[in-house]
Amino acid sequence: MSDPKVSAAVAALYNTYPFPPEPILDEPPPGYNWRWNWQTAHSFCTGLKPAKDNIRILDAGCGSGVSTEYLVHLNPEASVIGIDLSAGTLAVAQERCQRSRATRVEFRQLSLFDVDQIEGEFDLINSVGVLHHTADPIRGIQALASKLAPGGLLHIFVYGELGRWEIRLMQEAIALLQGENRGDYVDGVKIGREIFANLPEHNCLLRREKDRWEMENKQDACFADMYVHPQEINYNINSLFELIDASGLDFLGFSNPQVWNLDRLIGKGQDLLERSQHLTERQRYRLIEILDPHTISHYEFFLARPPIIKQTWQVDAELLDAIPETSPCIYGWQDSSNFFDYNYQFARISDPEWKFLLGCQDNQLKQQTVAQILESESVNASLEDVRSLQKQQIIMLKQST
Repeated sequence: MSDPKVSAAVAALYNTYPFPPEPILDEPPPGYNWRWNWQTAHSFCTGLKPAKDNIRILDAGCGSGVSTEYLVHLNPEASVIGIDLSAGTLAVAQERCQRSRATRVEFRQLSLFDVDQIEGEFDLINSVGVLHHTADPIRGIQALASKLAPGGLLHIFVYGELGRWEIRLMQEAIALLQGENRGDYVDGVKIGREIFANLPEHNCLLRREKDRWEMENKQDACFADMYVHPQEINYNINSLFELIDASGLDFLGFSNPQVWNLDRLIGKGQDLLERSQHLTERQRYRLIEILDPHTISHYEFFLARPPIIKQTWQVDAELLDAIPETSPCIYGWQDSSNFFDYNYQFARISDPEWKFLLGCQDNQLKQQTVAQILESESVNASLEDVRSLQKQQIIMLKQST
């Protein structure tokens, strides 16, 4: 069971400051988030485009509906349910989705601890920035895991303690000055802003705010969510995997894998890299966050309910027989090899890779194999080029049989 006092306090915060505070538009939201696209998320996690798109999605802790709106528009064959504790925030979510014509969604005022009240299972569950605001995250993740269909994906985002230590200190400072007024979130925002306005320029809390958070915290809702939240748990790698292990699900990896590459930190020290080989995967993750604490302010990752089929495409015959399609989360590739990739960064691909990418146009209809596209006179690519495109999430692959 959830703690009623904690739930009430969290709901009160978001009734006061619906979050996230993104503007409501009369059109679909701009761009994409590949983690909220079933096809690209499944391809990232398994190496395979999913076999079906008419899936059920749960947005567990949907807030003001920013993620829910994307989930509806990025998954045109899916049915979506969004749940949240805060009635005020849900009202914003409903208006947001109505105005952008995200019609395949149902909202319920419900705690994730009570998700068993929803019938059936889900192929994709999204829970971003929620578990760390509950009184019992382990029970929370177990509740979500119980609603995940076999082969389904659970995408989670929780806070990291090392990258947020200045935030925790400011939270405590505000609480001390509020005293008995804790729970008055408007007053907490006022005090927090006054503290920052009066701290000396060299102060480490002020410097961190200006360097990392100031732009988003111009909005009171963001400031309140960061500095006056009534319930927050921060993780490190060790406690994170205690949470993951308790879910009973398989860990498929972090959805920002570039951050978890040890080479970016000690890649020039060959002896150090060799010494790191004796470490377990979790120990390497811990080493990364110790060496780069300010970068890792959160963890975002995918879990899955077995059985889940993976394909690495290392066997040439299997790759040649695969059917490639362009990722729905790339932009501008039809006109130039300088286009935006799945992370809204400029893709770095060779001319042969781009020619192969062009050969994948409309392949959802054509259903040509990798071998057939490579045989085209206009494509001068290799299997390694195909593997590179798949690894960069620029194309998706599915088995032809």
